[in-house]
Amino acid sequence: MNVYLQRLKDFVLYDADREFYAKIFPDSVTRKDLMRLRKMYAEDLATVLAIEEHNYTFPWSDGIFRDCFRAGYSCWVCEDVDKVLGYGIVSIAVGEAHILNISVDHKEQKQGIGRKILEHLIEVARSRKVETVFLEVRPSNPNAIALYRDTGFNEIGIRKDYYPAEEGREDALMMALELYYL
Repeated sequence: MNVYLQRLKDFVLYDADREFYAKIFPDSVTRKDLMRLRKMYAEDLATVLAIEEHNYTFPWSDGIFRDCFRAGYSCWVCEDVDKVLGYGIVSIAVGEAHILNISVDHKEQKQGIGRKILEHLIEVARSRKVETVFLEVRPSNPNAIALYRDTGFNEIGIRKDYYPAEEGREDALMMALELYYL
């Protein structure tokens, strides 16, 4: 779809009523309610890369993000007004989804943004009738592990030497979430 048409669609689908009520009745909505998720664009990459580089010792490159676009992965940003707060990427194929990356601006962490992004990626997978959502996480990231467990993910294995680390390699915990349909 043309980028300009997608942006128009994003704008039209945005629930402006929440913004209106926030101004008129400030206690009726939370900041988290005003955050929205929208498709990631190439123009977002400077901000996304700044978040990535601050949060990770071994960050993804611009090329990796562009490869995600080319591969047709579902790439999203979470924003508050026009500020990107975080992002998430999920690959979906043959009844499975693989969450590849979720990251939140270090100044915005511990406010539910990561959970909002994760829940959105799960809903994207659910809308495509995915049966299982997979992800890997560093054992040295207890906050992410707690979020994933709290969201229903279960540990299903370990990938040895999966991540680069300061002193060699670090294993990855493999986690999965089964989605059920009525």
